Amino acid sequence: MDEWIATPLGRYLIEREQTYFDQVVADIFGFNALQIGFAQSDLLRTNRMQMRFAAAAQFSEYGKVEIKLLTEPGCLPIASQSIDLLLLPHVLEFSAHPHQILREVERVLRPEGQVIISGFNPFSLWGLPRFLPSRKQHYPWNGDFISLPRIKDWLALLGFDVVAGRMCCYEPPVRSEKWLRRFHFMEPAGDRWWALAGGVYFLQAKKKVVGMHLIMPNWNRNSAAKKVLAPAPQKMINNRISGQ
Repeated sequence: MDEWIATPLGRYLIEREQTYFDQVVADIFGFNALQIGFAQSDLLRTNRMQMRFAAAAQFSEYGKVEIKLLTEPGCLPIASQSIDLLLLPHVLEFSAHPHQILREVERVLRPEGQVIISGFNPFSLWGLPRFLPSRKQHYPWNGDFISLPRIKDWLALLGFDVVAGRMCCYEPPVRSEKWLRRFHFMEPAGDRWWALAGGVYFLQAKKKVVGMHLIMPNWNRNSAAKKVLAPAPQKMINNRISGQ
């Protein structure tokens, strides 16, 4: 991954994703923000939360963000309901247990906390090299690309509401910087003409709060019932006293 990020195609990906995260995380507020993996870019740099930190399974030689926590994403040593914002940039498709990672995300997020996921779109030009013998053994084509509808289903089962999303990287994944420049016209036209064919998708979801509906007694009805029933026994007592 580190070597691929240093290539023209890797730099192209970093630039597009950094632009998206810079715009989105700047308007999310709270106390604690966490970025998991993808240490090659500080995706929380525009966020204004008091505590911002990154976690990863290992240090990156090319990392531009300081890793403050070494841990597996599926087993976070973090207290439940303590994180307001959590970023998962290209974590799920390179994990053997993506469901467990999402369960951990749900556990550590506060109610109304948000998770932002980025992933490679299998139904795009970026998904085709996975079937080429010369490329499927190399990053990122060696990952298990997860489709956007599938991610949405997993989030819904865990009680998340999808609040926003978009795609980027509409240019084909060519290795040469020269050819990337030639295909640059596809990037601004992508959202308009082939919005679902971007090489990378972003999904922003919020942890739902389970509401409580209190069933209160109907005091007026109970009072009315007492008033209706009270005269009957009182009348019987009076009749007994008068000997009737």
